[in-house]
Amino acid sequence: MNLENDILKISTPGRVCLFGEHQDYLHLPIIASAISRRIVIQGKHRNDKLINIQMPDINSEEKFLLNGELRYEVERDYFKSAINVLQRKGFTFSQGFDCTINSSIPINAGTSSSSALMVSWINFLARFSDQTKIISANEIARLAYEAEVLEFSEPGGMMDHYSTSVGGIIYLSSFPKIDLKIVNAKLGSFVLGNSNEPKDTKFILANVKNRVLELTKLLKSNHPDFSLQYVNINEIEKYKSELSSNQYELLLGTIQNRNITFEAEKVLQSDNIDHKHLGKLMTQHHNILRDVLKISTPKIEEMIYAALEAGAYGAKINGSGGGGCMFAYAPENTEQVFEAVKKISSDTFIVEVDKGTVEEIYEEVS
Repeated sequence: MNLENDILKISTPGRVCLFGEHQDYLHLPIIASAISRRIVIQGKHRNDKLINIQMPDINSEEKFLLNGELRYEVERDYFKSAINVLQRKGFTFSQGFDCTINSSIPINAGTSSSSALMVSWINFLARFSDQTKIISANEIARLAYEAEVLEFSEPGGMMDHYSTSVGGIIYLSSFPKIDLKIVNAKLGSFVLGNSNEPKDTKFILANVKNRVLELTKLLKSNHPDFSLQYVNINEIEKYKSELSSNQYELLLGTIQNRNITFEAEKVLQSDNIDHKHLGKLMTQHHNILRDVLKISTPKIEEMIYAALEAGAYGAKINGSGGGGCMFAYAPENTEQVFEAVKKISSDTFIVEVDKGTVEEIYEEVS
């Protein structure tokens, strides 16, 4: 298909992690939902090899020439890494693009703004490559993960890429291999609150991940069959003497969060969802993230308390933590919960479960 004179628009959602925070990079399952805050890339071909990207929301732009393997100039040089990854897969680009990016997803706040950008950019590039290729949502997710995480040796998992690309509610397990299930549960509204507290995602992810991997390595040296995926929570006590008190607490919290995710999947797959029980599981999950992983903040705790007092069924921190967003499950009393959280942070929204990355192609009007 000739897209020479067409304008391409790609829209991709942000996401919230319902269950399994700090679990996917340990190859433990997660449940995540795409949300109705989206990033949009809109662009057209140029007659030269310049990539011209305008980002008016953050008053920024990026320009560079297509010229073989691109050299990274800054940390997390995502626009270039996506092109490099696709070129290695056989995609070619004989023309550049003029692009504009707009987003309603909170930035650096745990709602996958960077992964949604990468998913949109991969989708855009594949469609506007010389091959004009339409690739599946799963393939977009895999390529986006490679370009964002593997290319820069970062500690994150694949949840964000699959969630924003596929959309809806997903259950994702990556052990012993990738297993993606679409969860067709009908959920009500969420209230998403951005604390606007800056956070160091890379540091927090690496810190928590490395601590769990360290204790896992220690236990495997004495117990070769030990596995975070299969260990029974009733067996944890026998490892207590081999670990420091902090390590034991972290191991117990990790397995508790794993089991909460298992239970939540059963609730979501049931014919008649117990929405209040689902909310309680979210709050239980948050309590472990706060007390064991210690990734919450006083302001986020205040927002969560306000949401629960106003009638939310459950609430938790979202993303790596240390700042950023929280969300509350509020299928009832939605407006009251929204107003309660908004009193603490004006950057608050009502969101719904949303579709994944989508494209629209139309002719430019002279």
